[in-house]
Order: sequence, then C-alpha cells, then structure tokens
Amino acid sequence: MTASRLWFVHFAQAVSHITGHPLTFIVAVSIILLWGISGPIFGFSDTWQLVINTGTTIITFLMVFVIQNTQNRDTASLHIKIDELIRVTVNARNALLDLEQLDDKELEQLRLDYAKLAQEELPHHRKGPARTKAIPGKPSTRKR
Repeated sequence: MTASRLWFVHFAQAVSHITGHPLTFIVAVSIILLWGISGPIFGFSDTWQLVINTGTTIITFLMVFVIQNTQNRDTASLHIKIDELIRVTVNARNALLDLEQLDDKELEQLRLDYAKLAQEELPHHRKGPARTKAIPGKPSTRKR
C-alpha cells in the first residue's frame, strides 16, 4: 500500500471513529442551535443562511467518501472472516465462499433455499434441540 493510500486509510478510520462518537453529535446539534439562535442577530440574512448551507454541504460531501472507504474496509474484512468460517466448517459448502460473483437471480435462489430450511426447522426448534437438515444441493453427513 502506498503512503498516500495508507494515510487516507488512517485518516478515514480516525474521522469515522470521531464522527461516530456521541459527543460529536452533541457538538453538531450545538452548532445548529447556535446558528439558529444567531438568526435574529444577523436579521436572518442571506449570508446567515449561506453559512449553514455551505458548511453542511461541504461536510456532507467529504463525509460520503470517508464513510464509503470505512464501509468498504469493514465489509471486506467481514467477508474474509466469514469465508474463513465457511472454509473450516466441515459441512459447509465451499461454493458459498464466492457469493459476491453470483448474479441477483442466483443469490435470490440461495436466499430462498435457506429461507425454506429455516421454515422447515422452526417446528423442530420449538420441540427441542436443534437438528441439522441437508442443505439443498448437498447431502448431509450429520447424524440426526
């Protein structure tokens, strides 16, 4: 990773951490309240309105990129962790490791398969210990 990318990663993580803190929200609300209270002082002028509009637009514009970078990194790390769990689970289907490459129709079919499994297990769950059913397309090797 280049120095400029590494710098941005650290910057994005720090900004994301700071902006996600409750104190930052309180500061933002306080700024808006102070701006609103100062309206009569400035006669609710166009400049007074322009200050808040410009400030919030610039902050929002920049935060989109910071949040997206942080979200991309979090999603990638989560996928890697889940892939590792699938890889080491004996009865897991390794085909699930690369779901990001499937189209919407294939993903929806998998979702429906798992929803069907969940519905089939619901009555068994209410009766006692969990049972493992075969995953569609793969024979089950677990004892029931």
